[in-house]
Amino acid sequence: MTMASTGTGAGPGEDTGEAEHRVEETRWLSDEEQRVWLNYVHATTLLEDHLDRQLQRDAGMPHVYYGLLVKLSSAPRRRLRMTQLAMEAKITRSRLSHAIARLEENGWVRREECPSDKRGQNAYLTDQGFEMLKRSAPGHVAAVRQAIFDRLTPEQVAQLGEIMQVMAEGLQPEGTGADLPWRR
Repeated sequence: MTMASTGTGAGPGEDTGEAEHRVEETRWLSDEEQRVWLNYVHATTLLEDHLDRQLQRDAGMPHVYYGLLVKLSSAPRRRLRMTQLAMEAKITRSRLSHAIARLEENGWVRREECPSDKRGQNAYLTDQGFEMLKRSAPGHVAAVRQAIFDRLTPEQVAQLGEIMQVMAEGLQPEGTGADLPWRR
C-alpha cells in the first residue's frame, strides 16, 4: 500500500472501524505513481520558491502579486472587476483583497468603483505599476526559462503543455456549484 502525502488516520470524531473501511476501499498509488507524485510536489514547490525569490529580489513582490499585475496589464484599459481578477488568478476573494491593498500601498494598483454595478469594484493597473511590470518582466522570463524551458526538449514542452491542460480542465469543473477559490 503506497500513500500520497496526506496520511490515512481517522478524522476527528470518526470511528476507527469506519476509517479502516475507507482505507480498504482506497485506490492507492502504485510505486511508479507515487514516485511521479512526489517528484511533481518537489518540483512545483521548488519552482514556486525559485520564482518568488527572483521576484522578491528584483521587484520586491511575491509571484502571486506579479501575476495580478500581468493579468491587469493585458485587460482592456488595464482594468478588471475584482471578481474577474480573482477568477483569472485562481485565488480567493479575501486573498485578492489583501494583495490589492499591498499593491495599492506601492502605488501600482488602484481600486475604483465599477460604473456598470455600484456594488462592484475594478482593479486598475497604474502607470507606476505598469512601469514596474516592464522593469521586472525580463528577469522573471529569464527565471522561468532557466527553470523550465531551457531544461526540456521541444517534445517535452509540448507534452508538459498537454498534461497541464488536462490537469487544469479536470480541476476546474463547469457549473456554479464547484468549490473554486474565487467563489470563496
